[in-house]
Amino acid sequence: MDSLWKETYMVGTEWDQYDSVFQYDWDFSHLEEAFDEGGALHGQKVYLFGCTEPQLVHYKDKSRVIHIPAVVAVTSPFPPSDKIGIKSIQMEEEMVVPMKEMKMGWVPYVPEEDEFKPIERVKTQIFTLKCTQRRAALKQLKKERIKKYEYCLPYIYQPMKEEEVEVDTVVSILFEVDGGAVPPIICDFDWEFDEMEEFVQDKIDDGALDDKYRKEFATFVRNEVNAAKRKAKEAKEARKKAIADMTPEMRESLEKMRFYKFYPKPSEGTPNVENFKASYINRYYGKAHQVF
Repeated sequence: MDSLWKETYMVGTEWDQYDSVFQYDWDFSHLEEAFDEGGALHGQKVYLFGCTEPQLVHYKDKSRVIHIPAVVAVTSPFPPSDKIGIKSIQMEEEMVVPMKEMKMGWVPYVPEEDEFKPIERVKTQIFTLKCTQRRAALKQLKKERIKKYEYCLPYIYQPMKEEEVEVDTVVSILFEVDGGAVPPIICDFDWEFDEMEEFVQDKIDDGALDDKYRKEFATFVRNEVNAAKRKAKEAKEARKKAIADMTPEMRESLEKMRFYKFYPKPSEGTPNVENFKASYINRYYGKAHQVF
């Protein structure tokens, strides 16, 4: 299991930076030891995925940006998800698509001693996230398709946890008039704290909005707010239905599911990343229960 961490796809890492992750002989021996008796992962079915966190690290008398690898281990009797999230600053809406659409999937980890056995005869409790996109074929893909890989985040749906999250009451506004002949109004409207007439008047007083568009702008904002409220209500109803449709076994499994995040151990010949450890995984998973 010496190379277990290398078997995990580093989700969201830019293709042109991917090889740089492996320029150091990172020490993940504690990940392997976690499967031993007494370890956090011992005797459990585990799903592993990797990620990288670019940080400015001082190493060998120089400061340089290093893509620090981390491996997330999910203990679960079933795959955490068969979907992947795609979200960037440029995208208005996040996308959640099947993993296979991005050529990803959970693959059984086969130890070296079993690598020549038929896969159905290999007894393993470890699964790693793999990506079968060939690097050599990237130049044949459209730029938008390539960039999607950089925006990928491992996805997990946690309806019980999401029920506890407060609804975001802020709506992003992009108001255009005159076919784009004048600069658009780009702002945020908080339906909980902003009062519509005062909000519109402020835009007029600031010179961002012509008074003749007062009603049109107010109507536009109200429509955006109503759409956001509808979306929030539909999401809440979907979560309630998902929880109601769960079997007792599924609900218990979700409640017992745990996330562990492993960073490289300090070792000779590698940058020390102890000060960069963080429990946060991503917007879907939230925080790890334990960080190593």
